[in-house]
Amino acid sequence: MMKNYMYILFLIFGLGMGVPTTNAQTNASKTTLSPSDGISDLSIYPNPVSSGKIYITTKENLTKEIEIYDVLGKKILSESLSGKELNISKLTAGIYILKIKEGNNSATRKLVVR
Repeated sequence: MMKNYMYILFLIFGLGMGVPTTNAQTNASKTTLSPSDGISDLSIYPNPVSSGKIYITTKENLTKEIEIYDVLGKKILSESLSGKELNISKLTAGIYILKIKEGNNSATRKLVVR
């Protein structure tokens, strides 16, 4: 009986039918973003916010088109921002999606309002 187990183990491991290997880990580690895939050096603070103002800074510091959506996808706020300070005092406490477009680049971030 023990011989049968040994033959089965030999067949499983000897034929490569052990744990399947995938390239998912190697592919994930090779994923890089180029500057055209987003806004370089984007910083949004404070997040979570409770003061009614957030600050959005980027490397290029161009005029930004800002859109804020609620979790249901409804547009709550749309504004053009030339500085870095955005007034969000009209937002109630909750989780929002912040979409930022600067030049040809755009980025999406989660915003938490307390």
